[in-house]
Amino acid sequence: MNEVLEAYARAQLERAIGCLAWSGRRRHRGVHQARKSLRRVRATLALAGDALGPDLAAIDAEVRQVNVSLSQLRDAQALVEVLERLAKHAHGAEAMALLVSARRAAILRRMRLVRAHLRGDPGLQRRRDQLAALGPRIGMLDWASLTATQVECALERSTRRAAKAGRSAVKGGSDERWHRWRRRVRRLGQQIRAAGSATLSTDPHTKKLAGLLGHAQDLTLLAKHCGEDSPFAPADRRALDRFARRQGKRARKDIQAYVARHGGRPLATWGALATGT
Repeated sequence: MNEVLEAYARAQLERAIGCLAWSGRRRHRGVHQARKSLRRVRATLALAGDALGPDLAAIDAEVRQVNVSLSQLRDAQALVEVLERLAKHAHGAEAMALLVSARRAAILRRMRLVRAHLRGDPGLQRRRDQLAALGPRIGMLDWASLTATQVECALERSTRRAAKAGRSAVKGGSDERWHRWRRRVRRLGQQIRAAGSATLSTDPHTKKLAGLLGHAQDLTLLAKHCGEDSPFAPADRRALDRFARRQGKRARKDIQAYVARHGGRPLATWGALATGT
């Protein structure tokens, strides 16, 4: 088990470095894929926990720092993608025009942010070098002391935490509670995959929940970009905020109804398999 987890963590770190080297039109997707891999590295380290020794916390903090430094770029691209998805299913000419206008503004914001990041870190080379230096340090962690029992216990803890967060969210919790649920089921899914104890489920319930959670997250992200630092014109911002909040409430009610129909079983395992990439 320890060899599997070490190899997985180092492979995901290498994948992140490679994705950050993508250029041109692929850069946006490269940043997205790199951040996914860095989250997988952190999830794997968290699964191993204190057994890996005193350098674990410092390594995790550095991986997190690089990931956070890329979040602005990823958020800008995610907003463009969200507006594209919402426009595909828009009802009425007015909603379509609003979403198309918003997408143009989001693309301009994305362009400005990419240029600013590349001026400060051409080719994202500094961050790639920072990650490359972590590879040997991950290899020097005390993987030999990690046992299968410790990993199983860590997975059980993550499952309980995800289920608890899910119960809190579907009872009508705040935006933060819904976000906490999504974070925890995502990490659980990453840890399931790292441990090799499950593959991506093709269960129809998993697919359904994945779609519901993804749509709700899209609307939350859109509402988040309607604040003071919004890329949208004031009139569009107000209209988009109303749209996102109205549709977001509906999306959460759909999730609550779905969970209720299935006796709460999707709260942890299905959610993790659906969003753990």
